[in-house]
Amino acid sequence: MAPLIGIIMGSDSDMAVMQAASDILKQFDIPHEVTVVSAHRTPLRMVSYAQQAKERGLKVIIAGAGGAAHLPGMVAAITPLPVVGVPIKSSNSIDGWDSVLSILQMPNGVPVATVALNAAKNAGILAAEIIGSFDESVSAKVAAYKDALNQDVITKVEKMKQDGWENHFD
Repeated sequence: MAPLIGIIMGSDSDMAVMQAASDILKQFDIPHEVTVVSAHRTPLRMVSYAQQAKERGLKVIIAGAGGAAHLPGMVAAITPLPVVGVPIKSSNSIDGWDSVLSILQMPNGVPVATVALNAAKNAGILAAEIIGSFDESVSAKVAAYKDALNQDVITKVEKMKQDGWENHFD
């Protein structure tokens, strides 16, 4: 199947973080692609990717970037598709805050949905929810995933009740 989601990152060193987005999309059986598109080192590749994404059948782009983190915003400026930005704490980063603010503080008219620092898994879940808004099978998988999260917490609550909360943290 043709990919519905594009996962892009500014450098292959970002793959350690961005892998989580791919992993969750695989869990939901959503076809996706993964590649490096640097806003600073390959600006023409970035423009081409963003311009052609919709016509190639993509529905959402997840863009991870560290440091100055221009990739998500620049791609969002070019494509009509929703862009989910993943700020990455990179080696040249100021504790990740530069990445967070670069992606989060977009001007009106160029929105980027922004997840927490290094939270590529959440970006994948959000992208799946977007796909699920028009694909019932994906929506059902996301709902089952969330139900499992709920059940996991309930199981832990019951265990705490059974063992006593005082003994739970030993």
